[in-house]
Amino acid sequence: MERTLIIAEAGVNHNGDINNAIKLIDVAVEAGVDFIKFQTFKAEKLVSKEAKKAEYQIQNTGSEEDSQFSMLKKLELSIHDHETLINYCHEKGVQFFSTAFDLDSLQYLSDIGLELVKIPSGEITNLPYLRKAARLFSKVILSTGMSTMDDISAAVNVLKAEGITDITILHCNTEYPTPMEDVNLRAMLAIKEQFQTEVGYSDHTLGIEVPVAAVALGATVIEKHFTLDKTMSGPDHAASLEPVELIRMVAAIRNIELAMKGDGLKVPSQSELKNIAVARKSIVAARSIKEGELLSEDNLTVKRPGSGISPMCWDEIIGKIAIRNFEEDDLIEI
Repeated sequence: MERTLIIAEAGVNHNGDINNAIKLIDVAVEAGVDFIKFQTFKAEKLVSKEAKKAEYQIQNTGSEEDSQFSMLKKLELSIHDHETLINYCHEKGVQFFSTAFDLDSLQYLSDIGLELVKIPSGEITNLPYLRKAARLFSKVILSTGMSTMDDISAAVNVLKAEGITDITILHCNTEYPTPMEDVNLRAMLAIKEQFQTEVGYSDHTLGIEVPVAAVALGATVIEKHFTLDKTMSGPDHAASLEPVELIRMVAAIRNIELAMKGDGLKVPSQSELKNIAVARKSIVAARSIKEGELLSEDNLTVKRPGSGISPMCWDEIIGKIAIRNFEEDDLIEI
């Protein structure tokens, strides 16, 4: 099994504060993720001024009075912020990544040298966006929250028409947090079968179980929101992992990768060979047996260790003649 690409989604959980963003990078580094991902956008290009918040955004920000525009305007990262974060990621040895939510932001991320683009679920039906993303980047990760197979097919066709062949499709549900009964993790397998691409999972459930399960099912990319503190005010904190949870998720995924290695043949592993004699049993004397006595179910039994004749040979041993005297619990020899 290849190493899973783990994207720690900081998103807008910095709350517009560059110091929080830097702290999030430190958390991602400690957890050992591959990428830390932010969000690049200009509120004016992303949302109309009268657009209402999603229900989860109202709940998590504690207010329905602000518009989506007002909320997002406070969460923008400036060009200078981006430069600071990129430099800090380089210094700390983790890869900077970001999702663009408008055409200008796509151009900016391309201009700073990113070759991989993450297309968020909300843009999967945005034809101009898809075309520009395909023209600017060589690799695409496509999130599919709220999508049907037809939606995914249409988006993939656009990308391929522009020459993109390196596509990873992420199964996703965009409810924050996602109820377990709505995860439908097997849809990831259906996507893989239909589109013959690499697949992954962008998770918005509470906890770490589902992304770990996705890796066991073959996800090659995992994306998960994280935060400094779930109780902070903001649209995504409540459905995010706290630092300790992120560390646990990464460790669990790396363990699953090890557990999924192997050729699939059922044979004793090198580590367990030494336990065969200890855990298995052998045919032994149930009581004292004299040389020449008939071996029978009355004077034989089965006990550990497994270093003698296997109990699977029981029928072959019954009826044979004892070749010597045996004391109780002696391994039977023939």
